[in-house]
Amino acid sequence: MAKVELKQPIVQAIADDVKDAASVVLVDYRGLTVAQDTDLRKQLREAGIVYKVCKNTMMKRAFEGTEYAALEEHLEGPSAIAISKDDATAPARILCKFAKNAKALELKAGVVEGAVYDAQALAEVAKVPSREELLSKLLGSLQSPITNLARVLNQIAEQGGAANCEAPAEAAAEAEEVAAEAVEEAPAQEAEATEE
Repeated sequence: MAKVELKQPIVQAIADDVKDAASVVLVDYRGLTVAQDTDLRKQLREAGIVYKVCKNTMMKRAFEGTEYAALEEHLEGPSAIAISKDDATAPARILCKFAKNAKALELKAGVVEGAVYDAQALAEVAKVPSREELLSKLLGSLQSPITNLARVLNQIAEQGGAANCEAPAEAAAEAEEVAAEAVEEAPAQEAEATEE
C-alpha cells in the first residue's frame, strides 16, 4: 500500500472533525508533562471538545479549500488541534485557563465561527462566558421584574389586610407561579429556537 493511501484516512478523519465545527484552535503542546497533558485532555473531553495531536502536513491537506485554510501559516512545530461543534468559545476558554498554570502550552491561532484569530485575539475570545452562563444571566434578568412585582403585590395585600385585598394576594401568587413556569420553560424554548 502506498503512503498516500495510508495517510488519506487520517486526513479524512481530520476533515470530518472540522466539518461544521463552531471553532478550531491550534496549540503548541511541547513541554507539557504527561500529567498535565492527561488533565488537559480530561477537561476538554468533559466539555465535548475533540483534541488531537496531528501532523502538520495532514492538517494542511484536511484544511485545503475550507475556512480553516488560513491556519496553514501557523502549522509549524508540534501542533495539536481542539475542535468544538457546540460552544464556539469553549476551546479558547479552557486552553487559556489551562495555559495560565501550564506555561508550556501555547495557543497559536484559531477559527471561531468563521473568523480567524491569532493567539492574542483568542485570549479575548476566552473571556466570553459560556452559553449556559449567558442563558442563566438572561433568565435571571427576565425573572427579576416578575419576582419583584409579586413581592410588591404581596406586601400590599399584607398591609391592607387579607379581607380587603384578596385579589392582590391572589395576583401575587399567580405572578410567582408564572415566574417559576417561565424559568422552567425557557431552556426548552431556547432549544427549540436553536433547532429552527
